[in-house]
Amino acid sequence: MSGSEAFVDSNGLENYSKAMKVDVQYAEVHLADLIAAASRGEIVEIDTPVACAQIYASPKPVGIKAVGARILGAGRGEIIVPTEEEWRAADKELERLMNDGPIFPVEVK
Repeated sequence: MSGSEAFVDSNGLENYSKAMKVDVQYAEVHLADLIAAASRGEIVEIDTPVACAQIYASPKPVGIKAVGARILGAGRGEIIVPTEEEWRAADKELERLMNDGPIFPVEVK
């Protein structure tokens, strides 16, 4: 790590500037601190001999669904099952497409 890109405050936690570069060895030891810095909106670049990677906060949070006991009926309203009439209409449409459609469809150019 170079120069004054990081400093330690009175709590012993590292605070980083808005953009910083670290090498792989530093990133391995301080990965949790680097992720915390990224979550505060700071950009962290990790330089390796082969490539360069950046750690930054995701623009939209990743939703993690809690895993727990399965409750019967918990997903009610999430899936709408078609009615029998809708199934029959879909079957007729599929049958029409299969029977009345061209064997070799015309290519659109």
